[in-house]
Amino acid sequence: MNLDLFRAYWVLAMRLKSLRNVAALALVLLLAACGDNGESSLGGAIDFEPNRPTLGKETAAAPAYSGNNPLVQEAAERFRTGSDLHRKVIIRTCGPNGGVCHNQKEYPDLRTPGSFLATINAPCNVQPGDFSSVDDRCELLGDRFKFDNQGFKEIEIGHLQYIAGEHEDYKDGNKPDASSPGLHVHLREAVPLDREQLHAGGQFIRTFVNDQQIVEDLTFATFGSRWWILEGGKHLVAEVRSYQVDRINELLAVGIIQGDVNRNSVFGARASKPVPLIKPGKPEESYLVGRLRGLMGGEEVPGSRMPLANQPLTIPEMLALFCFIEGLPANGSHPSMSDAIDYKSCSYTADPESLNLLGAGVTWKGRVSKIFQANCSGCHGGSEPPEGLDLRNDEAYGQLFELSKQKPELRLIEAGEPEASYLWLKLIGDESITGYPMPYNPLTGEGKLREGELGDVQTWIVNGAILDE
Repeated sequence: MNLDLFRAYWVLAMRLKSLRNVAALALVLLLAACGDNGESSLGGAIDFEPNRPTLGKETAAAPAYSGNNPLVQEAAERFRTGSDLHRKVIIRTCGPNGGVCHNQKEYPDLRTPGSFLATINAPCNVQPGDFSSVDDRCELLGDRFKFDNQGFKEIEIGHLQYIAGEHEDYKDGNKPDASSPGLHVHLREAVPLDREQLHAGGQFIRTFVNDQQIVEDLTFATFGSRWWILEGGKHLVAEVRSYQVDRINELLAVGIIQGDVNRNSVFGARASKPVPLIKPGKPEESYLVGRLRGLMGGEEVPGSRMPLANQPLTIPEMLALFCFIEGLPANGSHPSMSDAIDYKSCSYTADPESLNLLGAGVTWKGRVSKIFQANCSGCHGGSEPPEGLDLRNDEAYGQLFELSKQKPELRLIEAGEPEASYLWLKLIGDESITGYPMPYNPLTGEGKLREGELGDVQTWIVNGAILDE
């Protein structure tokens, strides 16, 4: 641009000084910088065709379902694509609120279509939470352990646990046990050392692929201390003094892979190949489906059924999920959430009723009364139980259908509706209920049923809170 033209633009710009003309001023200065009459500030036009993506591109439609089963027809109408499935089913049940459920807080994160797709072939045991809820079929090969300056081969780690507490200087034949403060490391095999203790550095070893694509073993952490060798060499306890606590926390933050996370002496990855969250083409071999159904391969899946605090999936919703997974490409290619779900070719449309999640068999006498008696009757029992709810006597079942004294608009149990049952909301710590979640432990200030127990209570309520079969 020549100097005279720029001066003309500048004079015009100076006349636009009020705040309401800021946009006009910006436009004038932009013209001054860019020039006009097809000229660019670089002295010439740039000739190219931008390669912009086409928004809303539709994929090829799947063959239409031509049968007359109303359940399939409902699924095909409501959940046409993977995006429909995610938006109308996954978000509603598994990741509805920020910071809870599978929305940032719990693994896997299911809050976006991309994170949902990321569950395909992803491992199912990354954030175990309660170790008892981990399935053997999710366990990975563990990291390995050895002592420095000792000749034995490293041994796979089963599980480890840090028990906080004041250090004890064991003397006169005393030694730690399973509940003693310290770092407890449980191994798959015994360390071949004929002694009860030693001062050494405990090495934690993992196999990596380096940047030259070479497989190598790397000692990624070491903890030096006095180690006790218990249980024939399979249980090691490292003493942790006060100045070593930060070091222990750093070690645990690394994320040591444990081969027996659920502590049942079965190293799952050695028994079979770990199952993925979603296995393309195989919904019944997908861990996410197993957690929804409570069964996988005819075997019970540890932990409560999902979704924990929401209504179970309906048959059309389950059918959409099954047909979506069955239609995923098995060759490793990336699917699109905008792809249509092929209900016509889906094998599960032949008998959608078999996908009913509610099942049967969880009754008050057979299961739920035992859960409440084991966890709650310590307080809710005797001559003057809180709120008059005595879970020890034979009339407890009838009391559960009375109105709550704390929230009279709700019954303790509303058959078929967990979200309208005061007792269920109390068990899961729902924000609408005041006071501590139950069962409450006055010593720790905490309290919660195990995941499997919560799942059984939820299933019992959904199925009608029946007394006995």
